[in-house]
Amino acid sequence: MQTSITNSATRYGWGAILLHWLIALIFIGQFGLGFVMVRLTSQRTAFELIQLHKSFGFLLLGLVLLRIAWRLGNATPALPRSVGTLERRAAPLAHLALYAFQLALPLSGWALVSVSMLEIPSLPFNLFVMPNLPLAESDGAESFWAAAHWYLAYAGMTLVALHVAAALRHHFQLRDGVLTRMVTPSSHSE
Repeated sequence: MQTSITNSATRYGWGAILLHWLIALIFIGQFGLGFVMVRLTSQRTAFELIQLHKSFGFLLLGLVLLRIAWRLGNATPALPRSVGTLERRAAPLAHLALYAFQLALPLSGWALVSVSMLEIPSLPFNLFVMPNLPLAESDGAESFWAAAHWYLAYAGMTLVALHVAAALRHHFQLRDGVLTRMVTPSSHSE
């Protein structure tokens, strides 16, 4: 049985699986990195971690846009028949909310560095200078975007925790294969 890059009627393909887990790893890692970098006493180390955080933020933004395009261009596997009506209605809303937070967080971070009075350039992985968004610099705007980024990060991580809890419930309590299909890719024969 040869696995497929695209989705089937019952499983996700390698494309969706790799994007899902890569985005999950970066999203959760960004939260940890952000938590640590603002608590450091060494300004040099903090600066380096902030640049790394911005680099992964831009990467995350690109991957999420690719994931959304991938999802729009591929079939979405149907949920098992055992999934109830409420969950069938909630699942698309939960995925939409996850996509929204995964877009809003890097965009709010980009807005934050764009309005900062410090005017420190963003250097994604030290490859190039990322231009700022066309937003006016001010202390007030910087405070707004810093708060927005902080609240979005914690709300996003709460949503991720609920998503993980739901996946684990499907796997260990309901035993319906919902989690398994995001780990084992579809085959050409499906």
